[in-house]
Amino acid sequence: MSFSSETKKELCRIGDAPCCAKAECYGLFLFGRGFSARAVCLNTESAETARRAAFLAARCAGVAAEAAVSPCAGRRGAHTVAVRGESRKKKLLSFFGYTGTEISLRLNLGNLENECCRGAFLRGAFLSCGTVTDPRRDYRLEFVVPYRNLARDLSAFLQGVFELSLRPGLLSRKGMFVVYLKGSEHVADLLTFLGAGNAAMRLMQVRMLKEVRNNVNRKTNFETANIEKTASAAAGQRLALERIFTSGGLSALPEELRELARLRYRNPELSLRELGQMLSPPLTRSGVNHRLRRIEEIAAGLTPRRSGKSGGP
Repeated sequence: MSFSSETKKELCRIGDAPCCAKAECYGLFLFGRGFSARAVCLNTESAETARRAAFLAARCAGVAAEAAVSPCAGRRGAHTVAVRGESRKKKLLSFFGYTGTEISLRLNLGNLENECCRGAFLRGAFLSCGTVTDPRRDYRLEFVVPYRNLARDLSAFLQGVFELSLRPGLLSRKGMFVVYLKGSEHVADLLTFLGAGNAAMRLMQVRMLKEVRNNVNRKTNFETANIEKTASAAAGQRLALERIFTSGGLSALPEELRELARLRYRNPELSLRELGQMLSPPLTRSGVNHRLRRIEEIAAGLTPRRSGKSGGP
């Protein structure tokens, strides 16, 4: 079962007060495939959503809605909930304040009696036309709406509910209009508001796990880069010392550089700080680095003897 399907299943277990049941039923049918005198219906892949829509239509509007399953591509069936008969369609539309002949379908806030109804209405809209991406792939929640003005109303409603802290996007896709939210916090906030607390918690857990993994990867990459840098520098210093030894030995170096040259040649794996601690008197990391640079500069100006052998210090 997908993350979106599990979220809808969780939402369908919520019990509603009468006012919220009406708001949720309104969201379910308003954002369905048809909400007019010609057709009042919705399609969903969720059996729980289909049963809930039919139940709420009967409970709230006293209208029988028929739920049916038709085979479709894939292993899951498409569940259709439809109100049949002119009188039934007219009764349900009238219950929500519509005639069924509206030229432009718009949101009727009169169906949201109390503050608590806002979450129930959005829950119904999400159950009807919403999807949420698996947080392991992305943080995105969408409402796929069949009407432009209704999509704009939904976007404005979302901003109003969350006092502009949400900035939903709106785009057109294959003749439909998509209202979407991006970002883990925004998606989690809306899921919590809808009543899907478990889904919101799972999303945040996935986000935290990703952050831990990213931090570990960044630290590992940083340490690997440092190790590679240190190894590369040590290899360059070793080559410089080899050049010095084949060009006359340590006598080519000033007295203050000879002890460090011996230590570096014998201990290529040590860090600059460790080398500095072994010197007498000890040197800081920057002091060791400065002296090693001088050694490399001296080595660069020497010409190795062709018959010389590298014996080390």
